[in-house]
Amino acid sequence: MMKKLRFLVSLHTRENDFQVAQGQSAEDAARKLGSDAEIVFADNDAVNQSTQLLKAIQSPIESRPDAIVVEPVGSTAMPQVARAASAAGIGWAVLNKRPDYLSDLRRTATAPIFAVSSDHFEIGRIQGRQFAALLPRGGSVLYIKGPSQSPSARERELGMLETKPPNIQLAMLKAEWTEESAGRSVRSWLKLATSQSASIKLIGAQDDSMAMGARRAFQEITNEAERSRWLSLPFTGCDGQPATGQVWVREKWLAATIHIPPLAGQAMEVLAKAIQDGTQPPEHFLTTSFSIPPLESLVLKIREGEEHRWE
Repeated sequence: MMKKLRFLVSLHTRENDFQVAQGQSAEDAARKLGSDAEIVFADNDAVNQSTQLLKAIQSPIESRPDAIVVEPVGSTAMPQVARAASAAGIGWAVLNKRPDYLSDLRRTATAPIFAVSSDHFEIGRIQGRQFAALLPRGGSVLYIKGPSQSPSARERELGMLETKPPNIQLAMLKAEWTEESAGRSVRSWLKLATSQSASIKLIGAQDDSMAMGARRAFQEITNEAERSRWLSLPFTGCDGQPATGQVWVREKWLAATIHIPPLAGQAMEVLAKAIQDGTQPPEHFLTTSFSIPPLESLVLKIREGEEHRWE
């Protein structure tokens, strides 16, 4: 009989709906596999995350995890921590990054090592097409993106730039994948003279939490006419989780989102099978995302001149 596997799942923050969904997918996978899963959050701190993982790797052998699933906070995917895990015979699955060190480690590893990612270029391309559908005559988009060091943020932006029409211009803000950080960015931007002269027609965020943070910042505007104008615009995000983004689309808080399947549970299932079979899975694979609502229905709504209640 195979021993009960112990997983350690390391995620960014509890303040982001996709990260919470990642944790939930890990819990669901643990139940399905009959495994134990400890889920830890790094509070968006790369040093904290490395420390948490090294502590687990260096713990007594009877309390060590059999495998680690990690979505790295920083710009690197913690090569030293990965090597320590591999040297200890611990499986290592990286979420949403494809580190250069994977091939080298896999050559000598006794445990599975691989990466699984959302296709961030494609997520960006879908969002660019959503902008085109929602603004058929063009206009300016207030675009709220993730932190500069995040490959996911860069790839989503590049994908969006590839598909957005030339008649759509962008005013860009940065935030930290949380509602609170996006709210701060929008409040700061509203204090600038350029925000008054920018004729924004849509607010597009790289995730649903940030889109809702932007909404909350606009809700705080004291001038009623100005507040109503901002809140009447379409807002779009990404993540599209059933309990958050999909609900916000139904409630008309968001005009559209993009469903991004959580990765943690999938990574655990791949790890469990590879450990059981004594094999190495493929080095990297991508999940598939899609527009909510479907792009065709967004185009149709705009063509038919449907009045949206974005407020």
